[in-house]
Amino acid sequence: MSDQDPRFTIHLEHMEGYEFRVRFDWDNPDLVMDEPAPLGAEHGPNATRLLAAAAANCLSASLLYCAAKNDAPAGALNTTATCTLTRNEKGRLRIGALKVEIRMTEALQDSPRTHRCLDLFEDFCVVTASLRDGIPVEVEVSEPDGTVVHRGA
Repeated sequence: MSDQDPRFTIHLEHMEGYEFRVRFDWDNPDLVMDEPAPLGAEHGPNATRLLAAAAANCLSASLLYCAAKNDAPAGALNTTATCTLTRNEKGRLRIGALKVEIRMTEALQDSPRTHRCLDLFEDFCVVTASLRDGIPVEVEVSEPDGTVVHRGA
């Protein structure tokens, strides 16, 4: 993403059941998403798992970039994301907590920039910072002819 056009569009195509093919805005392989059983067939990760992966990846990349810039040693860290699902007051399933654990290798730990970066990297992670701030989401549903039948925020 460049500063000149801070938007991107991802396309989802319904395949069958709860399975969707995701086409990204650049030349990457498509991704299949699906819900876990019994609702779906588990042919791919669901949105909750991708959200956890996105936060973990963003935090890891942010720390790695700050500590090593373009000189990051291969295998410099390992990250796990643990997502806890809860139910809200209406009984609807929600992400109640997300814990991201990053384990650095000695090579990254010994980088002269690493300790300074520990106070900075979270703020530069677009995904985690956005989740913490809350993201406004606009929703629009239209009929086949383009008539909008629902707008939500």
